[in-house]
Amino acid sequence: MFEVKEKPKKVERAFLISVIQRKEEELESVSLLAELSELVENLSISVKGKIIVRNRKTFPGHILGKGKCEQIYQQVKDLKCDVIIFDNEITPGQQRNWEELTKVLVIDRHEVILDVFAERAQTKEAVLQVRLARLEYSLPRLRRAWTHLDRQKGGGVTQRGDGEAQIELDQRMLRDKISATKKEIIQVASRRVTSRKKRKRIPLATLAIVGYTNAGKSTLLNQITGSRVLSENKLFATLDPTSRKAILPGGRTVILTDTVGFIRKLPHRLIDAFKATLEEALVADLLLHVVDFSCPEFEEQLNTTIKVLEELGAAEKEVITVYNKIDQGEQVMSRLRAKSLTSKCVFISCKSGDGMPDLLKLVEQELNGKVEIASYKIPHNRYELVAKLREQGCVLSELNDDTGVEIKASPRGKLKSVLRDFVV
Repeated sequence: MFEVKEKPKKVERAFLISVIQRKEEELESVSLLAELSELVENLSISVKGKIIVRNRKTFPGHILGKGKCEQIYQQVKDLKCDVIIFDNEITPGQQRNWEELTKVLVIDRHEVILDVFAERAQTKEAVLQVRLARLEYSLPRLRRAWTHLDRQKGGGVTQRGDGEAQIELDQRMLRDKISATKKEIIQVASRRVTSRKKRKRIPLATLAIVGYTNAGKSTLLNQITGSRVLSENKLFATLDPTSRKAILPGGRTVILTDTVGFIRKLPHRLIDAFKATLEEALVADLLLHVVDFSCPEFEEQLNTTIKVLEELGAAEKEVITVYNKIDQGEQVMSRLRAKSLTSKCVFISCKSGDGMPDLLKLVEQELNGKVEIASYKIPHNRYELVAKLREQGCVLSELNDDTGVEIKASPRGKLKSVLRDFVV
């Protein structure tokens, strides 16, 4: 991260640490470390060792006691690791103390996630959002970068050192960058709002696809719309929201939007930074919550997404829970448990297409319940009204005869008023 101490040019070998307080936390910690390993390997860093430490007592300086710190230091040295990564969030002071002890780079899960986001961001909005999160993360860590200046000069307690002066200069510079980046994000977000308003002029129903990272959201978008949005089996393959049109089996046209995935222990600064992007979920008519049903921790991942949606203010939205990857093995009890967790759900495989008709049928039922459906008889000399209904994507059935077009539809806006004279 450029704002704090430069990282070694080539970090290749990582040692992972998870600190827990109770034995009951061990199972979840194993899962979280496996997830952290995947994040780290996505950055082309090899995980050479990992350890879960049960620690009832808190040690502010290093998190762990002296004996355990020295034991880990020896393991890191023996494995020739050049970076230590904590699954726990560590303070700038703890980070600095561990680096002084081990003489290698020390970071935490939050910084790894920030680095993965920075590597995957493509659009200007995503790049700006990641930049803001990294700048805010760096601000309290400046002291870690500049204390070496004071040590070289031997400054005393009452003497103002070069390091302290440099920290103040850098803090001012970072705050200026944070302010400028926030202004840019506001400008980009306003353009997104304008674009959304233009879409609303052709009032199609909107669906937002949400869920845990790597649950299959982009694959679902591709399956429904026939598009080729990037879909990879890795964490955070999608950071930028992608919208596509789709026609449901009943003839209704809808807009689907893929969104950034969530993850356990997602830094709040990233949630805040990506709020503008995630607004697509807030304004959608319906949410499709995709869950990786093949994952043993699917329940925890489901709850993580629900929690983030609550933080975003989307808790009251209508949701269909889409349990994906049923082709990768399942148990009857797991399906019964999954059904008990949500009121509306469907089981599918985006890869094979199994269950997709059930999902689309459920989507149509939900959307039909939100709009007023009516039957119209439109004469041939008013065919432009039929064209407008098709443009809105709200035609459910259509039958031509000599006197005109019998059409069942759910028009919106001004068109609904215009069509009142043709209701049958």
